[in-house]
Amino acid sequence: MNEFSWIFLAALFLMTATELWLSMRQGKHVQAHRDKVPKAFEDQISLSAHQKAADYTVAKGRFGRKENIYGVIILLAWTFGGGLALLSNAWDGLGLSSMLTGVLFLLSFIVIGSLLDLPFSYYRTFVLEDKFGFNRNTPALFFSDFIKQTLLTLIMGALLIWVALWMMQSTGELWWLYLWAAWIGFALFMMWAYPAFIAPLFNKFTPLDDAALQQRVENLLARCGFKSQGIFVMDGSRRSGHGNAYFTGLGSNKRIVFFDTLLNTLNEDQIEAVLAHELGHFRRKHVVKNMVVMAVISLIGLALLGWASNQTWFYEGLGVSQQSNAMALALFMLVIPVFMFFLHPLMTSLSRKYEYEADAYAASVSSADDLIAALVALYKENASTLTPDPLVSAVYDSHPPAAMRIANLQTNSA
Repeated sequence: MNEFSWIFLAALFLMTATELWLSMRQGKHVQAHRDKVPKAFEDQISLSAHQKAADYTVAKGRFGRKENIYGVIILLAWTFGGGLALLSNAWDGLGLSSMLTGVLFLLSFIVIGSLLDLPFSYYRTFVLEDKFGFNRNTPALFFSDFIKQTLLTLIMGALLIWVALWMMQSTGELWWLYLWAAWIGFALFMMWAYPAFIAPLFNKFTPLDDAALQQRVENLLARCGFKSQGIFVMDGSRRSGHGNAYFTGLGSNKRIVFFDTLLNTLNEDQIEAVLAHELGHFRRKHVVKNMVVMAVISLIGLALLGWASNQTWFYEGLGVSQQSNAMALALFMLVIPVFMFFLHPLMTSLSRKYEYEADAYAASVSSADDLIAALVALYKENASTLTPDPLVSAVYDSHPPAAMRIANLQTNSA
């Protein structure tokens, strides 16, 4: 134990205590407002639907607290509990090259982490989501997805890890800068490749076959100056009852994707308004701005890793005696989420600002009233609470609370 040990443990304790306190605060606040629909929604949301959303929120919070504590135990087991040291020694004992040993160490660390998370993922899908009527998944599909995700992780992870370790070993003191450039390039490539090559491995995407809706969508795209490779419907109902719509891709590979559940929930006017909101993110360059923010954060993070990886206290402070490039990367993956937690309110504040801007854009090219109706329908369909605790919302929510968002849209429609 050294000074960094105590700094890390203090940050971990503060993060965990804050998360648990906020979760319990959210549960109490939602429960306190469970028996009365907010006045702004009295005509659209029934009391039973409001109570379902409250119960769903409380249940997710209760499960999330258990997941938080479990995550802390796993983190401490990897570090001070000797898990990383044990795994590293196992691979070192095979007498392989340092590069291959490092790649295998990190790949096994990632896969073991996924396996440790699997029981919680299974419970969330087949108990929590099923209890509230959202689960459409099957065990066969669930484990098929897990195997596919693991194989993709092994394939792409092996390449990325090899590149990272080679740069750390061969490119001098500024390896972190070269690695950052490589990471940005990979992220851009994945944005381009994901819709065409990876997403279809998990879901079926079919061209929108509703001629009237397609014409409305194309007219909206023309008004907004947006070009895409196509408008697709995703079979989201295979796994979940939740609905959504999103843009994906980069350059010539941009796609508009509607969940089939969303198309079954909203009418044409509401679908157009939701799409106008998503187009607002495009027109206001929110995707580009988010990429810039994440690029800056990742650059700072890698620069810090470049410095810390040469410091003995960094390893010893996390309960590890072995010093290697692979170990530095593993420790970085474990530690950085703890310190990044404290930036969360800033990131969510920026995201909520973008949501208001996208709503304003949607009101200008479509109908604010239709977007309000769509949002209310989606809040109901997804059992999203209408009464979140204000402080919890400020820390976690990427979207403004329902009442504030709709009030803002009503101002735009007035």
